[in-house]
Amino acid sequence: MESQNTKDGAAAARRARFGRLPQRIRYEDMVEEKAATPADSTRYAYDPEASWMSFSCLAADLGL
Repeated sequence: MESQNTKDGAAAARRARFGRLPQRIRYEDMVEEKAATPADSTRYAYDPEASWMSFSCLAADLGL
């Protein structure tokens, strides 16, 4: 008889915890809007003096 009460108690606990679906989340609560920042033009600017440092070349490595 005690095992039957334990099973019923466990079943009631499961139903209390998992017996219904969670509350629906609105789309507005899932989305965050931020203002876009302008692109940094100096970051992507071409610098001919420093451009040789970003490429690897066997001839440059050998000093040719």
